Amino acid sequence: MKLSKYVRNALAAGTMAFAGLAMASAHAAGLLDTVKARGTLIVGMEGTYPPFNFVDTKTQQLDGFDVDVAKLIAHKLGVKVQFVKTEWSGILAGLESGKFDVIINQVGITPERQKTFDFSVPYVASSPQLILRKDDNSQYKSFADLKGKKLGVSQGSNYEAMAKAQPGVVVKSYPGAPEYLSDLVGKRVDAALNDQLMTAYLVKTSNIPIKGGAIVGDPKFNGIPFKKGNPKFEAAINKALQDSFKDGEFAKISTKWFGIDVSKVRKAG
Repeated sequence: MKLSKYVRNALAAGTMAFAGLAMASAHAAGLLDTVKARGTLIVGMEGTYPPFNFVDTKTQQLDGFDVDVAKLIAHKLGVKVQFVKTEWSGILAGLESGKFDVIINQVGITPERQKTFDFSVPYVASSPQLILRKDDNSQYKSFADLKGKKLGVSQGSNYEAMAKAQPGVVVKSYPGAPEYLSDLVGKRVDAALNDQLMTAYLVKTSNIPIKGGAIVGDPKFNGIPFKKGNPKFEAAINKALQDSFKDGEFAKISTKWFGIDVSKVRKAG
């Protein structure tokens, strides 16, 4: 039976109205309601950035500091967690396109990124830190104390550029941490420079006789980005983090990987 033009137009208008209503309802629901209804928080991460996130060779499962943080947050939200491995070069674009709900992968909170995404409260604060021999009692409190001294850094890193900007410091560049740490222990350099978190991880996990020295730069803060316009989700994820700071669960995870609470700011001495 043929439908009249009037009926066809009425049905089409009704279909469009229903689709529009569904879209409006989904938008009104917001990210928190979507996550709760799904029962899963979808998390984007690299999976190639130890100790923050990596694939365990024995279990073939994702592991690391950020993995534990993601599981903790999902638990506090009352949902499960699902990880989506994505290369760093495309991870922010993946979030923008809705490939996942959040990124938990050491994303720095910057004004440029805040134009596109909202962020949780910071859960990691890290600064440049000197690395010293364990038996070194030198009082290196700043770059000024290293004038005329040799400082080991990774070639091409931000820390190499920072070190080279310091007057009087003799900078020695190496392919990576293993090489400059070897020279540090062998007393061929007086100190080394790296990120505070990596320093803590190296001190905790390696058998090399080293220790963390003075903080020598301003802290940078990392948070969890998500799409703008989700105030209920923002409040919920911030509460999950802040509760974990208070109840000690976050500190437990942090100490497991770094031996310190990485949510706490450590300032230059």
